[in-house]
Amino acid sequence: MKIAVLADIHGNLAALHAVIDDLNGWSPDMVVVAGDMVNRGPQSHECLDLTLRMAAELGWRVIRGNHERYMLQYAQDRLRPDFPRSGPRHEVSLIVAWAYGQVADRLDLIAALPERLNIELDGELLAVYHASARHDRDGITRHSSDAELREQIDPTATIFCVGHTHSPLIRRLDHTLVMNVGAVGLPFDGDTRAAYAQLTRGRWGAWEAEIVRVPYDVSTTTRSFRESGMLAGVGAQGEIMLRELETGRSLMYDFIPAYYDRILAGELSVEAAVRAFLGAVDG
Repeated sequence: MKIAVLADIHGNLAALHAVIDDLNGWSPDMVVVAGDMVNRGPQSHECLDLTLRMAAELGWRVIRGNHERYMLQYAQDRLRPDFPRSGPRHEVSLIVAWAYGQVADRLDLIAALPERLNIELDGELLAVYHASARHDRDGITRHSSDAELREQIDPTATIFCVGHTHSPLIRRLDHTLVMNVGAVGLPFDGDTRAAYAQLTRGRWGAWEAEIVRVPYDVSTTTRSFRESGMLAGVGAQGEIMLRELETGRSLMYDFIPAYYDRILAGELSVEAAVRAFLGAVDG
């Protein structure tokens, strides 16, 4: 039996097409998507629709991640009387706002997606969460201790698969094969190629895992940032997301704690903060 698990497509249609082409060559018995089809990339609508079409036509199993949750939460937040429509809080929320505009007509489909999957495999359990069993932003990383990891997984699972951190890993803990499948659309391990996981059951019934890297034309996606209107729509923070795509490195999670408080306090504009941040990165 062969199972493919992918996650964190993040509106990168070119990367998703490359992975689908690779899957067509490998011919898995099952494909599972562990969330985050949308946001942080230029083609959230197209990636969500293509993933859901694969679910309808080919039986892909799909859960939602924290970025799908952000879309549902944004739909509620924008109805509040105190919802910011200008100023610093509005400006830092433009990334989510732009993706929401792409998928607002698909919210019912997003809301219908489960938050996790428990798949029976001949008496064994494949558990799929977006980040961990604790929360959809609680990432499993190579730095997680055994004690912490036992709290993050379902210990009854034979295989426990997640995404979220955009950095792949394969690790065995007690009786569980733990996998972070990496990211299709926005890898953060320094390798810009799309990543997904292949699971195979060996001759003697044991499961084996491999992280597969799939090259694609990154420049196709960087052009889409501009041609789709995203780069203009999200403001200066789009330059950081472009840099992440081009380098395969996480930057927004360093930028936010370093600058958001000062931006929200009115001490620094988003544009000035981005210039200072990228200047320090390049320096």
